[in-house]
Amino acid sequence: MAKVGIVMGSDSDLPIMEKAAAMLEKFGIEYEMTIISAHRMPDVFFDYANTAVEKGFEVIIAGAGGAAHLPGMCAAIFPLPVIGVPIHTKALGGVDSLYSIVQMPSGIPVATVAIDGGANAGILAAKIIATHDRELLDKIIAYKAELKSGVMAKKERLESVGYRAYAEKN
Repeated sequence: MAKVGIVMGSDSDLPIMEKAAAMLEKFGIEYEMTIISAHRMPDVFFDYANTAVEKGFEVIIAGAGGAAHLPGMCAAIFPLPVIGVPIHTKALGGVDSLYSIVQMPSGIPVATVAIDGGANAGILAAKIIATHDRELLDKIIAYKAELKSGVMAKKERLESVGYRAYAEKN
């Protein structure tokens, strides 16, 4: 059963939202991904948000660009955490999306990641679920150790060859 719902307003958001899915897959978390326009198909959207708990969702990751109403509307209906992913836009570079998602009224919080931050949305969803899943928490701890190892390897390489040689190779 899917624990995370990933929803986006358009297929143009898919390259960013796939990054959330990839992180969930890395941690072994089942998800369901769909496209729903809150503006063009409100009846379908309301059904999605109203039935998310009974589907087993513990978190919804909602990506949206421009006016970006999808995450906030999910949060208005879905009683569990919603993570908003602002999508980069041509007109304002995604700042419009970011402001629309992060500036929610009191009582309707949306955890918001960076513009095009799909991967971080997936990680944050995993961390939320890990608050009651020790096996998942152990996977997240291992992932953090992988991140540290990667940076330490780069640091050691830089120190062993010197800055100029490192910069020339990278």
